[in-house]
Amino acid sequence: MDTVLRIGNASGFYGDRFAAFREMLEGGQLDVLTGDYLAELTMLILGRQRLTHPDRGFAGTFLRQMEDCLGTAIERGITIVTNAGGLNPAGLAAALRELAGRLGITATVASVEGDDVTDRAAELGLGSPLAANAYLGAWGIAECVRSGAHVIVTGRVTDASLVVGPAAAHFEWQRDNWNALAGASVAGHILECGTQATGGNYSFFTEHDVRHPGFPIAEMHADGSSVITKHDGTGGAVTIETVTAQLLYEIDGPRYLGPDVVTRFDTIELANDGADRVRVTGVRGEPPPPTLKVCCNTLSGYRNSVVFVLCGSDIEAKAALVREQMDEALAASQPQQIHWTLARTDHVDSDDEEAASALLHCMVRDADPAVAGRQFSARAVEIGLGSYPGFHLTAPPGDASPVGVYHPGFVPADAVDHTAVLDDGTRIPIAPAPETRTPGSDGDDAAPDLPPPLLPGPTRRAALGAIAGARSGDKGGDANLGVWARSDASWRWLAHKLTVDELRLLLPETAGFVLRRHVFANLRALNFVIEGLLGEGVASSTRFDPQAKALGEWLRSRIIDIPEELL
Repeated sequence: MDTVLRIGNASGFYGDRFAAFREMLEGGQLDVLTGDYLAELTMLILGRQRLTHPDRGFAGTFLRQMEDCLGTAIERGITIVTNAGGLNPAGLAAALRELAGRLGITATVASVEGDDVTDRAAELGLGSPLAANAYLGAWGIAECVRSGAHVIVTGRVTDASLVVGPAAAHFEWQRDNWNALAGASVAGHILECGTQATGGNYSFFTEHDVRHPGFPIAEMHADGSSVITKHDGTGGAVTIETVTAQLLYEIDGPRYLGPDVVTRFDTIELANDGADRVRVTGVRGEPPPPTLKVCCNTLSGYRNSVVFVLCGSDIEAKAALVREQMDEALAASQPQQIHWTLARTDHVDSDDEEAASALLHCMVRDADPAVAGRQFSARAVEIGLGSYPGFHLTAPPGDASPVGVYHPGFVPADAVDHTAVLDDGTRIPIAPAPETRTPGSDGDDAAPDLPPPLLPGPTRRAALGAIAGARSGDKGGDANLGVWARSDASWRWLAHKLTVDELRLLLPETAGFVLRRHVFANLRALNFVIEGLLGEGVASSTRFDPQAKALGEWLRSRIIDIPEELL
């Protein structure tokens, strides 16, 4: 077997750069090319799609991408592995076979099934969701790779499994090779969001040319270690910090739970390995938990919103008038929920009208689409000539849209029929992990060692972002906020300064929410989880930033007393 397996990524979400598959296939050497299309919100979108088109429920973009470059992948001997199957991997596999036949290409297509437990949701204690999909692991993919399939399509597997499966098959890992599996899981986590590992969404983006960043590649080794890189000549950058930023994205504590292995993120070691090359070593793994996480999405009423533009003086009085008028206008048919937010984006004595304006958001939610629809938005228009001076809205009145609610569930691993389906129809059942362990049951959960604090000295008021980077995102209704220090000295200060209490002071919106802090000394980083900040998830959140994508940049902009020696 080859000593290195080169695995690339060409999609980090449903809607990512369409041309990326061709760019990656033609840009340099690869053995495997992955595409990640699924997120909690995507599963809801596909679930709604399946209601009206039972034969769909998969990412149609991937099918169009393969029409463009399936032949190139096969000519170059590159295996395609993707979770674009969504809620219907068998349907996408069939569509790919039809596509190959129409293009005159000989292609074998395998799929992984068993994640969809919607029909059994009630008996599994998951209620009655629109869609319920268990997070499967890598071994169904590994079986498909071993069968020689050119394209492997899955439903809801963990994002990292797209990398772990091909690596496990190539290096002939055993099911209990925990450290190798954990190393591959880290590589998969780094690759899963595409260009976020190569300078995209990166705090220090001005230090690199990120106008068109290249997608990442993991050079996997037999021991599970890897080198993260990208094709030569592509934009962006691969550095310890760009990799650190992605490692902190949407995680919890030091133990990263998966269906095949629990990965110890507090054991990851990063080192420079040349230009645009970062070596990842030292990762330890443990047996996985006895349960699988299930992504449950449910339709829960309808929502609508209007945005009033308040320009010039008396902003607060104008906002108060609108609220009083809307309360009266909606009294006869009051929506179940009304949420107001005043964004003070206005500037005093501005020479630009937009910069002189504030935005008053009104969001409503109700079980009846009529109550939340034009019956609500038309009321906002009707008060227009008898309200505050300068009245106007950012958009005309519109209809309500369905609200989706995400919640996680858990089922015994042996309750899910994980199955690899080969191109000839052969179905291979995938057994659960040979050993499981309740996370933390080994007692190895001692508090991490913090570095010695800096000696007291003069400080200066400056933005936290002067010495720290951040990456934030969502996990259902929780927000995740990772912060890393740019130097050892900055880490000695940050580890002691940025406590839970300090974060609450810097980000007042976190008041009233459970907030947990995790220390990753190996990455000079902290990870905060703010439970419930996003309500019932992105599809129903009323926050200005419903996925908490900019939460980290808000934190970095906050002014704080920083030791002068760090600035």
